[in-house]
Amino acid sequence: MARSQKQKAESRQAIMRSAAKLFREKGFEGVTVAEVMDGAGLTHGGFPRHFSSKEELISATLGELFAADARAPSLPSDDLRAFVRAYLRPEHRRAPGSGCVFAALGPEMARAPGTTREVLTEAIERQIDTFTSIAGDADAEKRRVTAIGTWATMIGAMVLARIVNSEALSDEILASARDFLEIDG
Repeated sequence: MARSQKQKAESRQAIMRSAAKLFREKGFEGVTVAEVMDGAGLTHGGFPRHFSSKEELISATLGELFAADARAPSLPSDDLRAFVRAYLRPEHRRAPGSGCVFAALGPEMARAPGTTREVLTEAIERQIDTFTSIAGDADAEKRRVTAIGTWATMIGAMVLARIVNSEALSDEILASARDFLEIDG
């Protein structure tokens, strides 16, 4: 019995890993449950044993992504300037399947169901709090403004850099955002 529960948990994690990558690459609507299950190495028929709907899968996947990043941040979490440098780079632009969920799925997430929006709002609040705690200004209100403005600029720049079909313009957008935020390199 314990082995089957362990296998079920492992399968659920594989499904969410597959979904996380595919959703960021193709969007929520651009991915079918069958594709997610195939990416996890499982059959489509097994999906209901793990999730009651695609919406539940989306919420669970986003929640797990945010929890995993909180446990082991993929970008520097103690230096806002270092975070910006790591975020606004061409390698991140070229890897939406493993990059920032907000830059990859922002407009779709704005139309997500209420339960998913709750997960997103909590993650946004946590990220703003993290950035506020590492922003340089002594005044708490200014640190929060810096945190929100910096993050909004980073996400917007990444979205624009991924939209354009000119690598030169895309690189220029990322470099300009770094310059605007007064971050070198």
